[in-house]
Amino acid sequence: MAFNEDLSRRKFLSGAGAMALAPITFNKLDLPAAMTASAQSAAIIRRKLGKTGIEVPIVSMGVMNADNPAVVQESYKTGIRLFDTAQGYQQGNNEKMVGTVIGNLNARKDVIIQTKANALMPSKSTAAERTKALLERIDESLARLNTDYVDIFMVHGPSTEQMTDSGVREALTEMKKQKKARFVGISTHSAVEHLNLAAKDGFFDTVTFMFNFTMAQDTALLEAIKNAAGAGVGLIAMKSQAASRGKQDGPPVNQTAALKWVLRHREIATAIPGFTNFEHLKEDFSVAFGLDYNDAEKQFLSERNLQARIQFCRQCETCRPTCPKGVDIPTLMRTHMYAAGYGNFVHARATFDEIASNSSLKNCADCSGCEAKCPNYVCIGDNIRDLKAMFL
Repeated sequence: MAFNEDLSRRKFLSGAGAMALAPITFNKLDLPAAMTASAQSAAIIRRKLGKTGIEVPIVSMGVMNADNPAVVQESYKTGIRLFDTAQGYQQGNNEKMVGTVIGNLNARKDVIIQTKANALMPSKSTAAERTKALLERIDESLARLNTDYVDIFMVHGPSTEQMTDSGVREALTEMKKQKKARFVGISTHSAVEHLNLAAKDGFFDTVTFMFNFTMAQDTALLEAIKNAAGAGVGLIAMKSQAASRGKQDGPPVNQTAALKWVLRHREIATAIPGFTNFEHLKEDFSVAFGLDYNDAEKQFLSERNLQARIQFCRQCETCRPTCPKGVDIPTLMRTHMYAAGYGNFVHARATFDEIASNSSLKNCADCSGCEAKCPNYVCIGDNIRDLKAMFL
């Protein structure tokens, strides 16, 4: 799939209220309602999650933005079996919601729960402290999830140094030994080095990483995906629809086209789209029954200037050296995505607060114009201006 690109600008109105959602204008696929429940189950496409041996439907649920337990419950009844959450989502309440719903359904043995937590930085702690911290974090997650174990525990956003750190690995090994985690993995927004490392040393069972149609030309990433899958690493795609059910210039993202594009890469075992209501659940899970494009989906993916219109930040960090103030632009762009794309201002704030003071937004305060450049058509200056209005 070739994309022709030129620059276009996106605007979004920041404020304390909820984000307005653009209407879905493309043809929507329906679940095969006429089929019996058993026939529907048999028709769902499933794939093995690498060397774990777990078989999952190709569409799972990213629960991060969901706050309605009924949506989680309906997801299970519809056929979803893997639920992705994290210690930091909704200040722990996301894990509690998942645990409560799965408990009420008496479905713990029928589902795959994966959660995640950050590891301490090697430069600021000892190996023993890093081990202790991660073991404490899985215990906290298990308490909130009201379960004795998680199927997959992930270190979120690690550097490659953290992936090989003895303290981190000791903690993950001990989790498996104590049967608190069946498998261990990482989740990352910038994946090439991480996927290749996971493939090389075989320690991590899974990698959950950002992958969508805006990355169609990223040959290094595509090769790393094949490399990791070939080594038996279970691959789970996040940000599969380019984080876009929010307001933007240009046509809305065709959600099913975007999700199918990801899953037509057979190395991907499953994707975790972050739907929050029943309509979006139905829309996303329709993909689990077939990956052939319809005419509207083909038209969307062949749109001129698609990448520039979407302006999705790939977290490639190419922008970093172009900023004279040394600002952590990738994390600021993720902050903007959570606010503008998701309407999740709580998580946007939490992500913003992770930025070190010497590379924070305050360093942009005196800039009359942004000099940072993005090779992937993200209007960094526009997004920085929005963030200034929100946080400074």
